[in-house]
This record gives sequence, C-alpha cells and structure tokens, in this order.
Amino acid sequence: MKSSVFIERAVSAAAGFGRLGGRHPRSVAAVVALCLAGFGATAYGIAAAPDAADLPRRLVTEEVTHDDIASQLEALAEHELELHRSDLTRSSDTADSLLRRLGVDDPDAAAFLRKDPVARKLLEGRPGKMVRVVTAAGGELDELVARYAATDATLNATHFTRLKVSRLAGRFYATVETGALASQVRLGSGTISSSLFAATDEANIPDAVAVQLAEIFSTDVDFHRELRRGDTFSVVYETLTADGEPITWSSAGGRVLAGEFVNKGRSHSAVWFKDDLGKGGYYDLSGQSKRRSFLASPMEFSRVTSGFAMRMHPVLNQWRAHKGVDYGAPRGTPVRAVGDGIVDFAGWQNGYGNVVEVRHSNDRSTLYAHLSRIDVKRGQRIEQGTHVGAVGATGWATGPHLHFEFKVAGVQHNPVAIAQASEAIELAPASKVRFLEMAQAVKGQLDAAESVGASGAYAE
Repeated sequence: MKSSVFIERAVSAAAGFGRLGGRHPRSVAAVVALCLAGFGATAYGIAAAPDAADLPRRLVTEEVTHDDIASQLEALAEHELELHRSDLTRSSDTADSLLRRLGVDDPDAAAFLRKDPVARKLLEGRPGKMVRVVTAAGGELDELVARYAATDATLNATHFTRLKVSRLAGRFYATVETGALASQVRLGSGTISSSLFAATDEANIPDAVAVQLAEIFSTDVDFHRELRRGDTFSVVYETLTADGEPITWSSAGGRVLAGEFVNKGRSHSAVWFKDDLGKGGYYDLSGQSKRRSFLASPMEFSRVTSGFAMRMHPVLNQWRAHKGVDYGAPRGTPVRAVGDGIVDFAGWQNGYGNVVEVRHSNDRSTLYAHLSRIDVKRGQRIEQGTHVGAVGATGWATGPHLHFEFKVAGVQHNPVAIAQASEAIELAPASKVRFLEMAQAVKGQLDAAESVGASGAYAE
C-alpha cells in the first residue's frame, strides 16, 4: 500500500517536472544534476565508513621517570617562602611586642615603626586595628598592612584607612590612604544554651547583629524572662569588609536582612523590606509588620536588674511592689521614647530624680526616671525612638540605671506585655505583593543559614 502511494506521488512529481522542464529545461537539468551529485556523495560517504569493531587495537606502554628527591628539593629551595599572619593591635602594644606576636623577627622594621611619622600611626589612637604581615622565611618583614576606621569620622560608615609599610631595595616606606568599604551578605545560626550573646559568640556572629535580633523579635519574645535552653535562631545579615576582610571596629555592625527565632517551639520570622515609599522595616514572612505602636524597651537590648514584681527596695530596705522595669546600663546611655506622644512632664520628681513622662493615645503614658539629663521639653510632640534623656543615678538610686513605667489610665502595667499586645503597623497592599515574592527567596536563605549550625557564620 505504501509502495503504490509512493509510486503515484513519484509519477505525479515527474509529470510536474516534465511540464516545468518544458518551460525551463536548463534550470531543471541543473537541479537534477545537483541532486544526483548529492546522492552520490552520500552513498560514497556511507560506503567508505569503516566498522569500529574491525579497527586494529594496539596497547602502548611507556615508562615515566621522575626527578630524584634531591632535584625536587633543590627546585623547591629556589622558590622564596612567604608567611602571612594577622592580628589586632592592643592598647598595651609596642612596635616590638606587636611584631613579635605576628612572628616578625626584624629589628630594623621595629625601629622604623617607632621613628617614621607615618608608620607610628599604627600604634596611635584606638586599639583594634586589623594588621596583616608578610614575612620571609627568616622572619624579616616584607610588608605590613593595617586597616582601621577612617580618620575622618564622617566617612566611618563608608570608608576605612589603609596604612601600608613595604620593604623596597632594602629600605622601608610607609603610606596611608583611604579605601571604600564593601558590603557582604553572611549567614549564621545558633542554639541558646545560656544567653543570646553566648550563642552568637559561639557562632562567630557580631554583637551588633545579636542586639538587632533582640530588638527585632522583642515584641515576640521577652529575652529577659522567656528565653529557653534549646531555643534556636538563624540570621542573614550584612557585614562591611575592608579589602575582603570583615571589619572589627565599633561601626562594623551591618543590618540584619532576615532572621528566624524559635522560642519554646514557636517560630518567629523577620525580613527587612522597603515599601513603595522607600520606608524600610521588618515584616514576618506573611507580610505582617514587626513594628508595633510601642517598643518593648526604652533602650537597646540591655540587662534587666529588676522586673515588674515584688522586690526588696534597695534604699528603704523593705518589700515593695515594683511597678516598672529597671535597666542597668552605663551612665549616659541614650534613653528613647517607646511610642509617639506628647511630653507631659520633664523635670525633677522626688525619689525618681530627673523624670520624663510622655502621654500616648488611648489614655496610655510612659515614665523614664533617674535620668542624668533631660533632652526634651514639656509640651513637645515626639515620635517613637526620640531620645528623651540619658541613663543616670539621680534621686533615690544606688547606681546608674533607668526606671521605666508603662501606665494605662494611671495604673502601671508590664511594659513588655503592653508592647507585645500593641497595634501592628500594616504593609500597604501594593507593596505586599512585591514583598511576598521576595519572601520566598529569603526563606531559602534562612534555610541555608540554619544548616550552618555551630560551624559559624559564612559568606554567600
């Protein structure tokens, strides 16, 4: 059946070529000749291809000789050996002690660090400079590079200072220049055994990141009373680098980009996101804002010395209800308003010493006592986060601390509980669509961070 159809089509095609040949005989002849040549070439190619199974096989063996050990050692000795070591400067360092700790045995280098006006900057100012040296096999200094905070304070967030000491033709030279900081995303995770800071230290996560984690999740977890052994956290954060090395000075803390905290088996998430108006904030993976009408604490994460409960009064030496929270902190630590409001009182108030009281919406107010100074005035309208004063020991206080109260209709309440129950600030619907798309990618990063475990933080 198929053969007859093919023959019929061939006859029809031949008839068509016949009619075409009548009109264009030369063109048809050329086409036919080209086709035949192609078929011939194809046939030739197929016929000439040998069967791989029929090809002859031959095994070739050749002995490879290696240089003797002595020759290899001689060649290795021709290469100059360089040793690299790094450390941080200390307040007690001298040129000799620093170089000794870095494994440098070079009296000329130590003398240069003491005498050269540029090189002397290495041990001047604040300690904690990141120092890296390159030495020869005998301990002689080839190069020293120190990186530290920019000498111009206005550039600290974007630049760093690079001090370099180099040996050229047997002489030392010192230069100072400014370099640009770079941002790097890092992942980390840990498990609580005693405290948040102990866990982040074990995971090689900066303290500044630990403070941010406590701040971000403060309305989900009371880090002073609800933290449990076995709680876990994962974090994705930025860190600033100088020539590829994470910086160590005080401005090193980068922003937390995403985090997850599991407390008593319940998971809490947070993602940094800028809305369509360019305003940034933290949201959980469903798009619910982490920001509340009230902050959980009037200061960044600190040690609670006396909670909302009965206690022995440190001055009156008798049991009294303590209807507030005391935060132990160094004198001068900034104190912030936990919510928007109007300053109702700013001045001296008996045993409370310097006091600021702020009136908020819905008959709520907050009180900040024992301040060393007051930074606001009565009647002033302030926003959440505004500095109202600084930690002190005025009034009846045995040491510098902040006494903080949260009142509803004039009655004191637990500030942490109020913050956790306060209204959340919603993400606009137009921004939420974009956020949910981004949240999927962030969840993958948090899963990767969780896998880091106790091995410590690493860079993406």
